[in-house]
Amino acid sequence: MRRQFLSNPQEMNVMFDGYSTANIGRYLRQIRRFPLLEAEEECVSARSWRENADGRALHKLLTSHLRLVVSIAHTYRGYGLPLSDLISEGNIGLIQAGHRFDPEKGFRFSTYAIWWIKAAIRDYILRSWSLVKIGKTRSQRTLFFKLRQMKNRVAADRDGDMTPDLVKLIAGHLGVKEHEVVYMNQRLERDMSLNATAQEEDRTGEWQDRLPDETPDQERVLAENDEHEYRRKTLRDALRTLRDRERYVFELRQLAENPIPMEALASELGISRERVRQIEARAFEKICRAVRSVQLRTVVADQQVGAMGRRPTP
Repeated sequence: MRRQFLSNPQEMNVMFDGYSTANIGRYLRQIRRFPLLEAEEECVSARSWRENADGRALHKLLTSHLRLVVSIAHTYRGYGLPLSDLISEGNIGLIQAGHRFDPEKGFRFSTYAIWWIKAAIRDYILRSWSLVKIGKTRSQRTLFFKLRQMKNRVAADRDGDMTPDLVKLIAGHLGVKEHEVVYMNQRLERDMSLNATAQEEDRTGEWQDRLPDETPDQERVLAENDEHEYRRKTLRDALRTLRDRERYVFELRQLAENPIPMEALASELGISRERVRQIEARAFEKICRAVRSVQLRTVVADQQVGAMGRRPTP
């Protein structure tokens, strides 16, 4: 059965029974009524949607993740836009993720949906600023969301003046050209003074009141670095379980910044598109098994350490 894709925000909002995000408190109370799904329930709902176009199953899957959208939207409040709008745009990204999610790949829906939710919110932020001249290339998007953070890290002058050395440092760190850093900095400073008035729901204040303190917390940074390194090592170890062709296909289809289309990969390897799909799926399964095995060993080791710590002293 062919599934119909909801193509605009008005159609998409119907999925949430008309629940409005205009009143944040009321909206949060409403979405708490939706139960969170276990992994098995999530797979059943996703399969029912993909195979039978079951709208109720899709609704169940999406509404169980509305709280995730709110959590992500909160992290973007520093751009001075109404939280209700950020949530609404994030919900659109959530629905797009629901339409594309494949439970057979072995990952939880939340892991997949996070990218779509963030992308939708970021697109909205970009549209809301005067970005006609800024554009939407990858490097410009990176600058838009990272420049202020980088300047704060090096205690740069917030009035917009940056030394050539600082421009070079930021450009090198973000992987963009120096003139792009200068141009974006000028555009952002011209578009928004930190002392300008900002309106959000029923509150009025200055833009600087909306900006989060981005001074890095050292404990959090260390924990995030440890977690990042753990994930990278786990993935590297999992990749070693693949055969050469499986790893080649998996890396080009799943790990590359610009994934190669199946048709192009099939032509390069001299096999059919379906065969590429099968190799990719098999590689995914092996990766998932390897990752779950590592996680299980970690849990068991933690439990053993905990048990040793609880042993009574003779």
